Amino acid sequence: MADDFTDSGSGSGSGKEMSTAAQVVSAVATVGVILGGLWLLGDLLDQTPETLGPATCSASDDASPAPRGKVSGAQLCTALNRSDLPELLGTPTEQAVTASGSDNESTWASGTRTVTPEATVRLDTYTVELSASYEDLPVAESVGYLGADAETRTVLGRPAVLYSGRTIAISFGLDGSDPQSGPGGVARRLLVATDPKDSGSTFEVVIWRQDSQLPDDQALFRVAEKVLPTLPGWRTGGL
Repeated sequence: MADDFTDSGSGSGSGKEMSTAAQVVSAVATVGVILGGLWLLGDLLDQTPETLGPATCSASDDASPAPRGKVSGAQLCTALNRSDLPELLGTPTEQAVTASGSDNESTWASGTRTVTPEATVRLDTYTVELSASYEDLPVAESVGYLGADAETRTVLGRPAVLYSGRTIAISFGLDGSDPQSGPGGVARRLLVATDPKDSGSTFEVVIWRQDSQLPDDQALFRVAEKVLPTLPGWRTGGL
């Protein structure tokens, strides 16, 4: 959400539309940058699970404080980087290669500041991203902005939507050639309301494959169903 947008003054609905569109564009771009950067990191350091063991969230990530009533990137990283994550993804012989959490702050043209906590865990086959949003935008209102393939679902009793995004493949020119970028593989994304009443806060789980093959939707749902209930802010209550 690093892009700034100018408020057209057409009312609160317009603001929500711009915010949603920015989230989608930014999320896809972030996926691509992370994908390219982690591939580069792995190539340069030659860090393999056999030599290093499972990656852990860094001490600096774990020290990040969470705003009151919200979750931090460090907490997301801890929740996502679970020992059974490879099994949930259908790759039980693998383990985490890198794990990180962050809290990304953006300032809009109107002066509004937003913080997006997110975490990323990469394995050999899959990369998984987990983020939280407090934009006061219910899942039901988001569906129309998330592409023609968006499907409404229910996850653990919460409204949810399943949709696709495209990663960006980045070549850093390690052989002396100029860095290049282009379309990458498909990322499958699951946006889930934090409470059964769909009050406006959401968690999103995203998976994509390093080989650009289509991710397994069942793996995405398995991760969501195990990880989301462990997060601060996963509210209880009936519809």
